[in-house]
Amino acid sequence: MFQLDSVFDNCAGLSRRAFLRVGSLPFLGVSLPAVLAARAARGEVATKDVNCILIWTDGGMSNIDTLDVKPDSPAEYRGEFRPIDTNVGGTIVSEHLPLMARQMDKVCVVKSIAHTESGDHVAATHYMLTGYPQRPDITGQPAGSVVYPSFGSVVSREKGWNRGLPPFVLCGGRHPYGGAGYLGSAFNPLSISSDPNAAGFKVEDVTIPDEIGTERTQRRRRMLEKLDAWQRRTDRTAGAVFDRSEFYRQAYDLITSPAAKKAFNLDEEPAALRDRYGRTREGQSALLARRLIEAGVRFVQINSGGWDTHDNNFGRLKSTLLPTLDKAWSGLLDDLSQRGLLDSTVVLCAGEFGRTPRVNGAAGRDHYAPCNAIGISGAGVRMGTTVGQTDSKCEAVVGRSHSTLDYAATLFRLLGIDDTKEYVSDDGRPILINNGGQPIRDVLA
Repeated sequence: MFQLDSVFDNCAGLSRRAFLRVGSLPFLGVSLPAVLAARAARGEVATKDVNCILIWTDGGMSNIDTLDVKPDSPAEYRGEFRPIDTNVGGTIVSEHLPLMARQMDKVCVVKSIAHTESGDHVAATHYMLTGYPQRPDITGQPAGSVVYPSFGSVVSREKGWNRGLPPFVLCGGRHPYGGAGYLGSAFNPLSISSDPNAAGFKVEDVTIPDEIGTERTQRRRRMLEKLDAWQRRTDRTAGAVFDRSEFYRQAYDLITSPAAKKAFNLDEEPAALRDRYGRTREGQSALLARRLIEAGVRFVQINSGGWDTHDNNFGRLKSTLLPTLDKAWSGLLDDLSQRGLLDSTVVLCAGEFGRTPRVNGAAGRDHYAPCNAIGISGAGVRMGTTVGQTDSKCEAVVGRSHSTLDYAATLFRLLGIDDTKEYVSDDGRPILINNGGQPIRDVLA
């Protein structure tokens, strides 16, 4: 469900206006928050209409066991997996990514992403989901004082609602630093916590609750319209009332929209295609992401958990993690390509950092920030290529490394977003969308 992050500082002093702003939402039969303000406050729309799907491997996917394998390194580094050839000459991947091996002509592998400041999950997640290091910024504010908006929230701010659908959807529940940060809750995602692979899957915020029903929902909307009309006549802040009415209208449109219901209805897909993506949370989330992008959503983030493999790294990767990712990722690229959607969609597979090159005593790999491999595909990407390289043991980037600011600048360039623009933080300070990062030119077509 949509979440109310910080509507009130505390529970004291609840005014009539505050009640009208928040308390009436459940009265309508839904619990949508200020995220619906995004459409009214989105600002300029980017000129390039490119969407994005992010597959987020939460915990840190092992680069050396997936996209940056080192078959000639000593056993304590290369681990248990063998490499296999792909449909791109000279490019190899792990043996446990056989389906992706046939899709590598649609991927640019970037092996030069490094953020050496920290191997901490929290800081690294902030880096990779926002593109900003969590450290003192240009104004000298202390580390951690500013939570920057995630990529999806920037897209939400810049591009806004489309065809009655929210711009940013997050599959797999809420995530730290997956929200709007200082931009405010208006640009948070529609968060789907339910499992698309479960029988009877539905999304509460696009479904009228059974106990409410369509007739009562319509009646409540008419009552709210009358209430707003009354307050326009009695309240000097008519502009705020108009905005609130618009947000209610968006909420109503979303839960009654045939397009929204259709987009979330996975039962419309052939069983064979659903099998191709994999009958898992991640696989069906990837299929749902394709349907949402097709319907008008701008940015979809798919959260895949369990990648923090400090122990039994190889067993966990080969039994569940890699087969699940292999089906979901390859199925998504193949499906988007066949439908002509890859030309207008960026697909990014990334985690917060790589894993240690040397296998530890628990047959696991620990956090490793100096080397991180990501896969990026789609609109404007030089697919079928590799950018950057690491040394023979995957301990360091050879040649130029790229910061999270560069990685973010690349994504913004692909999405047609001017990252030199400034936003304003809660305390009124101007903050650049991207603080000096340079697009990784070899990624760009």
